[in-house]
Amino acid sequence: MVTGAAEAGNGKPPSGSSTGSGQVFYPNPVASLQDQTLTDQNDADYAALAPAYRTVTLTNLDGSGYLVGDWANVVSETGDRAYSPTNTFIYRRNDDRFEQVMAYYWVTETQKYIQSLGFGTGTYAPVNMESQDLRINQWGADNSFSWDKKDMIKLGKGGVDDGEDAEVIIHEYGHAVHDAQVAGFGTSIEAGAIGEAFGDYLAVTVTNVLAPTADAPCVADWDAVSYDPSAPHCLRRIDTNLTYADRRGQVHFDGQIWSRALWDIRNKLGATKADTLILQSQFSFAPDTTFAAAADHTIRTAELFRDQGKLSQAEVNAVRNAFIDRGIAVTE
Repeated sequence: MVTGAAEAGNGKPPSGSSTGSGQVFYPNPVASLQDQTLTDQNDADYAALAPAYRTVTLTNLDGSGYLVGDWANVVSETGDRAYSPTNTFIYRRNDDRFEQVMAYYWVTETQKYIQSLGFGTGTYAPVNMESQDLRINQWGADNSFSWDKKDMIKLGKGGVDDGEDAEVIIHEYGHAVHDAQVAGFGTSIEAGAIGEAFGDYLAVTVTNVLAPTADAPCVADWDAVSYDPSAPHCLRRIDTNLTYADRRGQVHFDGQIWSRALWDIRNKLGATKADTLILQSQFSFAPDTTFAAAADHTIRTAELFRDQGKLSQAEVNAVRNAFIDRGIAVTE
C-alpha cells in the first residue's frame, strides 16, 4: 500500500488534511436525472450530464494529497494519478481522474455506512474495516471484479466505464465485504449467487440511503445503457418475482432470487435493521453455502436479535416469510 510518507518523497507537498472536496455522480446520471436517453458517447462530457455532477466532501484522507485514506486507496490507474495539495479533486468524466474520485468516495462512504450500523465500533465485529485497494480502468473489458487473494478491486472499462457508476463500485465492494467475513466465500453455485445478490443489494441499499432515486431496485442504471436497450436500463433488478424453482445455475441470474428476499426484508424492517441483520448473518455462512442454509442462518440471527430486544416477533416472521416467498426451504 502507498503511504503519505512515500508520496512526500516524490517531491510533491502533502495536503496535511484528512478532508477535501471532489466531484462525483450521485449515484449515477440515469438514476439521479431519471433520464433514460443518456448514453456513453465515448466518455464525452456533454451538456445533458451537467446536472448529474455533485460536489461532495471527501473524508478520511491520509494527508498525502492523493486519494489514499483509511477506507479506500487508489493504487493505480491508466492516466494521471489524482493529486492535489489542497485535497481538491474536481474533474469531469472526460478526465480519467474522475473515476478515481468516484471509487474513493463511494467505497469510503460505504464503509462509513457499515460502521454506522455498529460494525467495528464496539457492537459487532469489523467488516472489511481497512483501506481497500482500488485499480481504475485496469481491466480491459466491460467488467469489474474483487480479487480476494490480492485484496483488491479492479474496475473495468468499455461502454460506460465501471468507475462512473456508484452501484458498480459498491457491488464490487460487496464482494470484498463477503471475502472479509468468510474466507473463500462463493465456492458453490448457490454461494456465488448469494455473493452476486449481496453485491447488488448493498449497492442499492447504500445509494438509497445516501442518494435516493425513484427506481431504487434497478441496479447500475448508467453502466447498463451500453448493453441494455430496454428502458429502464438495469444491470439487474432486486425486485423480480423469481423463485428458487426458476434458478438456471448462473450466479448473476440466480442471485436475483436471493436479492429479492433481502429487498423484501428491507421493506419490512427498514434499512438500518435489515442491513444490520444481513451483514451480521453473513459471518455464519459457509464458503459453499446453499440458499436454504444461508436463509436458516439469517433467520437464526433474526431470532437472536429478537431475544436481544432488537427485533419483534413480527419482524422475525417477516424475515422468514421473505425466504419462503422465494421458494427457499427453511427450517421450522
